[in-house]
Amino acid sequence: MLRVAFAGTPDFAVPTLRALADSPHTLVGVLTQPDRPAGRGREFKASPVKRLALELALPLAQPAALRSPEAGALLAQWAPDALVVVAYGLILPAALLTLPRLGCINIHASLLPRWRGAAPIQRAILAGDPETGVTIMQIETALDTGAILAQQRIAIDAASNSQQLHDQLAQLGADLLLATLQRAEDGQLHPQRQPDQGVTYAAKIDKAEARIDWWRSAQEIDRQVRAFTPWPVAETLWHGQQLRVWDARPVTGARVAGAHDDFPQPGNILGLAHEQLLVQCGQGRIGLTKLQLAGRRVVSAREFASAQSVAGSRFG
Repeated sequence: MLRVAFAGTPDFAVPTLRALADSPHTLVGVLTQPDRPAGRGREFKASPVKRLALELALPLAQPAALRSPEAGALLAQWAPDALVVVAYGLILPAALLTLPRLGCINIHASLLPRWRGAAPIQRAILAGDPETGVTIMQIETALDTGAILAQQRIAIDAASNSQQLHDQLAQLGADLLLATLQRAEDGQLHPQRQPDQGVTYAAKIDKAEARIDWWRSAQEIDRQVRAFTPWPVAETLWHGQQLRVWDARPVTGARVAGAHDDFPQPGNILGLAHEQLLVQCGQGRIGLTKLQLAGRRVVSAREFASAQSVAGSRFG
C-alpha cells in the first residue's frame, strides 16, 4: 500500500479525500488553504477539506504558501509516495514536485488538453460540449500541461447545471484516482504526453458574464443559466432591479393564452405557459422556471407572475 499526502480545499476535493481515507492506502497528511472570512459577518470559515480532515482525525496543515522551507520540511517529514492534489488553489513549487517517489498527481475536471485552467466545468457547459470528464495527470510547473495518467469521459446531460456536473465529476475523479494509484502501485502507469492539438483554456468566471443578453439564442441563454448555477447565477434587470434566473429551458411550440404580440422583441415577456415564464430571445424562446429578485427568496415562474405585472413587459 502507498503512503499518500493530500492537498485540496473546496467541495470538489472532498470525495477524493474520503475515498483515500476509506482505501487501504495510508493518508499521511492533508494540506488545505488557511481559513478565510466568509458570509455577511466575514467570520473565518474552515474549508470543506479541513472539516473532513478534522472529522477523520488526519494530520492537517494550512500553510499560506508552499515556497517556505517549513512547508518543504513538513512534506519531507510525511514522506509520501505520492501527493494527490485536487483543487488546492496554491502553486506547488518545483522543489516539491519531485519530493514524493511517484510525484504529484492532480485530478482535473476536463478531458485535457481541452479546458485547462480555473473553470473547466462552466466553460464546457457554456460551449455546448456534448461530453466532458476527468483527467488524472502528473503535475509539472506549467498550468495543466502534465502527462496524462488516466481519463474517463461522461456525457453532459442537456439539463445539467454546473453544480450537478461538478458533483458527478468529483465522484468520478475520486474513483479514477484510486484506480490510478493501484496501477502505480503495480508499476503499470504509462504516462502519455498531452497532444498539442485541441488545447483550450477555461478562464476564471467573471461575474459580468452572468448578465443575460436577450438577443442571443435560447440555446445560448439556456447554457448560460446552467453554467452559472449555483454561481454567479445568470441575471437580468426587472424594472431596474436585479433578477436572478436559477432555472430555464428552451421551448418550442408553447402558446400563451391571450398573447397578442405577433412580432416580439428579444427580452419581451410573452406570458406564463406550462409553469414557465416565456421570454423571446434573439432566436427562439426560453421558459424561465425559477427566479429571484434581489434580497428575496427563489420563487417559481407562477409565483413571480402572480406577484408582478408581467403582461407586455420586458427584461433587460
